[in-house]
Amino acid sequence: MSTVVKSKISKMLDRAEDPAETLDYGYQKQLELLQNVKKGIADVTTSKKRLQMQTQKLEQQVVKLDTQARQALSQGKEDLARMALERKTAIQTEMQSLDTQIAELEKNQESLVANEQKLRQKIEAFRSKKEVIKAQYSAAEAQVRIGEAANGVGEEMADLGMAIQRAEDKTEDMKARAGAVEELEAAGTFDDLSQLGEGKDDIDRQLESLGQGAQVDDELAKLKAELGSGDGEAPALEEGKEGA
Repeated sequence: MSTVVKSKISKMLDRAEDPAETLDYGYQKQLELLQNVKKGIADVTTSKKRLQMQTQKLEQQVVKLDTQARQALSQGKEDLARMALERKTAIQTEMQSLDTQIAELEKNQESLVANEQKLRQKIEAFRSKKEVIKAQYSAAEAQVRIGEAANGVGEEMADLGMAIQRAEDKTEDMKARAGAVEELEAAGTFDDLSQLGEGKDDIDRQLESLGQGAQVDDELAKLKAELGSGDGEAPALEEGKEGA
C-alpha cells in the first residue's frame, strides 16, 4: 500500500510540477545559502576584529606596566616593580591566547571566503544552466502545442473535435428527419394520421365506403321499382306554379 500511495503521489507531483518553477525555487534556495555563508563570514570577521581590538588594549597595558616597573626599580621599589612585571607576564599570556584564537578565526574566515567563492561560481553556473533549460523547455512546450494543434491532438483539440463530431451527428440526424417528413408528406401519411382521432383505421374506412355504396344502390333500385309500377310516365318536375 505504501508503494502504491507513493507511486500515485509521485505521478500527481510529476503532472503538477513546472520545471521552470522548480529551477527558480532551487536557484532561490542557493541564493539563501550564499547569504548565510556571507553572514557567517561577517560574524567571524567581527569576532576577529573584537579580539584584535582587545589585543591592542592589552599591548598598551603591557607597555604601561613595563614603564611602571622600570620607574619603580629606578626608585628602589623592587617589590612594586616585581608586581608590575607579574601583571605584564599575565597579560602577555592572555595575549598569546588571544593570538591563537585570532589565528583560528582567520583560518575560518579564509575557509568561508573560499567556500563562498566556490558557491558563488556554482550558483552562477546553475543560473546560466537554469535559463538554458527553461528556454529549451518553453521551446519544446510551444512546439508540442503547435504540433498538437496542427494534428488535432491534445486535450483541448480532442474536446473540440468531439464537439464538432457531435454537431455533425446532430446535423445528419436532423437532415434524416427532414427527409423522412418530406417522404411521409408526399405519401399522404399525415392526412391519414389526421383522421386517427376519429377512432377509425383504413379498413374501417373501406368497409364504410362499401356500406355507403350498397345503400345508394338499394335506394336507386327502390326508386326504379316505384317508377315502374305507376300508370304512366313520371310527371316532370314543375318549374313553377300554374297561373303564376
